Amino acid sequence: MADSSFDIVSKVERQEVDNALNQAAKEISQRYDFKGVGASISWSGEKILMEANSEDRVNAVLDVFQSKLIKRGISLKSLVAGEPHLSGKEYKIFASIEEGISKENAKKVAKLIRDEGPKSVKAQVQGEELRVSSKSRDDLQTVITLLKAQDFEFALQFVNYR
Repeated sequence: MADSSFDIVSKVERQEVDNALNQAAKEISQRYDFKGVGASISWSGEKILMEANSEDRVNAVLDVFQSKLIKRGISLKSLVAGEPHLSGKEYKIFASIEEGISKENAKKVAKLIRDEGPKSVKAQVQGEELRVSSKSRDDLQTVITLLKAQDFEFALQFVNYR
């Protein structure tokens, strides 16, 4: 019997992020507490730019955007937001969406699978993803459950289960 396997990835659907950003921009333009504070959110190249005339308001813009990401099923672990900084008369926050699992993080996950997972399971790093394989599908389910119980500083998705 052939080995069963799945891939562990950290990917974000760009269209979903774009939809969340558009929803946040619409809410910011309509909400009473954002009137007259110059609050906005938009793409700035590959980064997301949030602006307002006070530090509190720019943090509120970030909070609105985070709530829209959650509603769209995007993990906040993939959002990396900087600190608010003053630029002229405006406070700005730059944020980016992180994708891919770094080599160090992939090694941490592989070590966890080796140490705490079933013995028949093999994990190998393949670029920015991790391939987990075993003869037993039940063992693969056990690994998925084990990884979901862990709190990593990056988002994980399980794809290509076969």
